[in-house]
Amino acid sequence: MSSTNEPTGAQKNGVPMTGKPTSVGQQVLDKGAQMLQSFKPINNMSQHACTFALYSQDMTRQIETHHFVTRVNQDFLQAAVYDSDDSNARLIGVEYIVSDAIFETLPPEEQNFWHSHAYEIKSGLWIHPRMPEMIVMPELKNLAKTYGKFWCTWQTDRGDKLPIGPPSLMMSPQSEGVGVVKPELVKKRDDNYKLSKDDLMKSRVEIAEPEWINPTADYWRQHKKCFEVDIESTEIKTHTDYK
Repeated sequence: MSSTNEPTGAQKNGVPMTGKPTSVGQQVLDKGAQMLQSFKPINNMSQHACTFALYSQDMTRQIETHHFVTRVNQDFLQAAVYDSDDSNARLIGVEYIVSDAIFETLPPEEQNFWHSHAYEIKSGLWIHPRMPEMIVMPELKNLAKTYGKFWCTWQTDRGDKLPIGPPSLMMSPQSEGVGVVKPELVKKRDDNYKLSKDDLMKSRVEIAEPEWINPTADYWRQHKKCFEVDIESTEIKTHTDYK
């Protein structure tokens, strides 16, 4: 099955979910489970970041994304990515974020799947909603030197009511060409949070540019090509070659 960019449902704000409304009985069971069970991985989420992402295979398709981040250690973050920060937000993917030190240890063929964050941070596109800039500045300085790998599993922007098809590799915004985020997307986000990307960019002048942004990241910038996942039928392995 090949990946596709064709819409699979009507595109509108708040794409309706497929399925019946949750019954009262189920709601009671869910509330009981919340009281009795442990949610340690979720409780360890310590940041909410809002930014934008572009589909690798079609960078004219750009989306606002909300990353709920857990710090694994000083060099590694993992984020559940949603299409909003509302209570009914849809989980659309996952992003892994590593420091430049870890990124340099990856094989070049793996580095090609990752994107840089420097421009995204310094330009004011990446924000921590409702957090004062003074408080988040140390984290922003760290993030400017990181790289991310973001797989989108649910393309709600094209109207999908369910996660359809293979995942899509996402790219970060950049300052030129097809990497530039559409102004109307930025304005909508800024109006929602009552802030200004341009003002944030001015306040982040002190964030140092990374001394080195590895050119094997942001693959499209060097090669004018992208990565797209295709699914094919294959024989089931009966043993593993891992050692």
